[in-house]
Amino acid sequence: MEYHVARLSLAPEGKKSIEWAQREMPVLEGIRNNWFRERPLEGVRLSACLHVTAETAVLMITLRDGGCEVRLCASNPLSTQDEVAASLVEDYGIPVFAVRGEDRDTYYRHIAQALSFTPHLTMDDGADLVSYLHQKGQDMIPHVIGGTEETTTGVIRLKSMAGSGKLNYPIVAVNDAKTKHLFDNRYGTGQSTWEGILRATHTLLAGKKVVVAGYGWCGRGIALRARGLGARVCVTEIDPVKGLEALMDGNEVKTMEEAASWGEVFITATGNISVIRREHFLAMNDGVILANAGHFNVEIDIEELEKMSANLREVRPMVAEYTLRDGKRVFLLGEGRLVNLACAEGHPPMVMDMSFANQALAARYLHEKGDTLAKDVYPVPEELDREVAKVKLATMKASIDTLTPRQEKYLASWEEGT
Repeated sequence: MEYHVARLSLAPEGKKSIEWAQREMPVLEGIRNNWFRERPLEGVRLSACLHVTAETAVLMITLRDGGCEVRLCASNPLSTQDEVAASLVEDYGIPVFAVRGEDRDTYYRHIAQALSFTPHLTMDDGADLVSYLHQKGQDMIPHVIGGTEETTTGVIRLKSMAGSGKLNYPIVAVNDAKTKHLFDNRYGTGQSTWEGILRATHTLLAGKKVVVAGYGWCGRGIALRARGLGARVCVTEIDPVKGLEALMDGNEVKTMEEAASWGEVFITATGNISVIRREHFLAMNDGVILANAGHFNVEIDIEELEKMSANLREVRPMVAEYTLRDGKRVFLLGEGRLVNLACAEGHPPMVMDMSFANQALAARYLHEKGDTLAKDVYPVPEELDREVAKVKLATMKASIDTLTPRQEKYLASWEEGT
């Protein structure tokens, strides 16, 4: 079996991590148990470019047990859990191409290896695999039925491709499922971002001035958790509606130019480039902490920060101290990459259970319906989204009401009023 991982000797540790995640992913485990009998993806080849974590391993095992032949590579050079990658190869027979800290050339070589068996389906987190396939693997595209996309950044890129007529097969935007972005992005990112920052810095958050760039679902979650831990939170935004919402949620709202001299901890969550840049570095106070929660390491202008610095050293694992020429120090976490995965373990399995249940069900949907879809980006079918929510509620020992016949009639009528 072809693979590239750090060390197979790490597999026993990785298997324990996978088994721990499985116990908190009952929705996906239920799908796996059903699929083991039904084998709905028998004969399907799937290339996945995702964060190689214990939660992702549970998804890969589910797909494998559903009859799918899977190859997995990393969607971020610093998000791979080497022990998990080793266990997937050694214990579960799944080819993995991922090594934590891999350089750019290795990263793209791994994508090529994950694609090398000419997949029928793709599963992406950030759209790097789809982009690579469209640029360097066009001979494979006629064999591809469809793909899925996990994150906001990837959906934006894919919609751009579709809008310009460059997307050559249908994609289901798993990120846009309600049971994904309302929970994974808000509660998963909200918790795991701070877990990464606090693990890396060992700082006290209570009383800190925190600046959150972007008030999408990820930014909302980061700000919510910061306030809960006693921080004073400021949000920067370009959207007046989101800015107003941030203000009414209890945050201060400033431009980044204003916030730069105010904040002590800065977190970017916008999906855009150079959100924090030269003029902001110059205005910042000594000792500020910079972290990124967006998919790519472009939100903080690291290249410009390096040019402005007289000295650079690592002061803690994954904490780089940049000393500017005026003597001020700026601390950058996780090389500006996803701080929750570079400095911690990413989202807890309980929330990834819903996201990856959507991934599995979307893969089955594309296998069955992909040939009938145009080359565009599609939402997860509402019935699948609602089914995931229904099952998740049940696993959490919660129940909801159902409408009575009288209530159904009332909601469907227009004659009745006050």
